[in-house]
Amino acid sequence: MRISFPQPPRPHDWREVAALRQESGLALDRRIPAFLLDSWISRAGAGIATAVGFVWGGLWSTGRVERHGELIVFRRMPRWTHARGGVCVGRCYLTRRDRESDRVLAHELVHVRQWRRYGLLLPLLYLLAGRDPLRNRFEIEAGLQDGGYVPAERRPGGSRQSPTSSR
Repeated sequence: MRISFPQPPRPHDWREVAALRQESGLALDRRIPAFLLDSWISRAGAGIATAVGFVWGGLWSTGRVERHGELIVFRRMPRWTHARGGVCVGRCYLTRRDRESDRVLAHELVHVRQWRRYGLLLPLLYLLAGRDPLRNRFEIEAGLQDGGYVPAERRPGGSRQSPTSSR
């Protein structure tokens, strides 16, 4: 017997919710002591996270390991080793997939910058932001469309584009 729990309804306009979440996230940032953000402390924390991601990826990755700019991608990770389609830990992106689109890699590079800004505060702040990517300010900042959380919008020529990818 399968038990299913009702999912919260998606907002009609996710962009409005995303903007509100980003505003509240910026208000929270103003309460964090400045010396913890974008500092040697946060960079040291990002370095520690990268070391943890590198060890975890080295233990479980069965695919190619590649660099994409600052990002180190560990492929073919078992599903149980990370959440969703993949997770960024410091500069390491751990995924079960063999290939990722340039858009997803760009999304993950934003998470690398977040690790550099927040250091080891990021896991706590991410947890407080919630698991729903449409309401999580870190996923919103990284680009919901690039991350595959919402469909990309179509341009007049028929191709898809993310409005956040031009940042």
